[in-house]
Amino acid sequence: MKKTLVIIIHSSLETSLINKRWVEELKKHPEKYTLHDLHRLYPDEKIDVTKEQEIIAAYDKMIFQFPFYWFNCPPLFKKWLDEVLTQGWAYGAGSGYQMAGKKIALGISAGINKEDYTTSGRYKYTLAQLTAPFEITFNYIKAEYKSFFAFYGVEHHPTTAQVDQSAGDYMAFIDGL
Repeated sequence: MKKTLVIIIHSSLETSLINKRWVEELKKHPEKYTLHDLHRLYPDEKIDVTKEQEIIAAYDKMIFQFPFYWFNCPPLFKKWLDEVLTQGWAYGAGSGYQMAGKKIALGISAGINKEDYTTSGRYKYTLAQLTAPFEITFNYIKAEYKSFFAFYGVEHHPTTAQVDQSAGDYMAFIDGL
């Protein structure tokens, strides 16, 4: 069994409730998961594109784990996408499509409750609709987008039991890819 690469994009992981707990659970299984914390590796946000491409090339399954805020991903994730998924490597002529066939999914912590992410809810869009640009991006580079796992309602003070349950559910989601 090959390991799954989990790319963590959280600017304050040490104070996070959900992402920190997910990382704790992932660390219990180093034989299954490789953790790649972008903020720890690039505190100056100067991404080593060649290094990132080499790391990506070594894995068949990847999860991008991040908090969902302002209805989008953290800025470092967007920068990573812009800089690492280059023409000639990730798509286009030349040696492109290096990510073709790789299974990719998202692990998202959302502050807002799930019912607010419905067409009849407070924000009128589902999380699937709001994350569609990721699906389109990964399909464009011929990767196999496997959707997302989400924990909703972080800002509504979930119980320890809910947080622990989410960690187990997240591991099951990743293992099911």
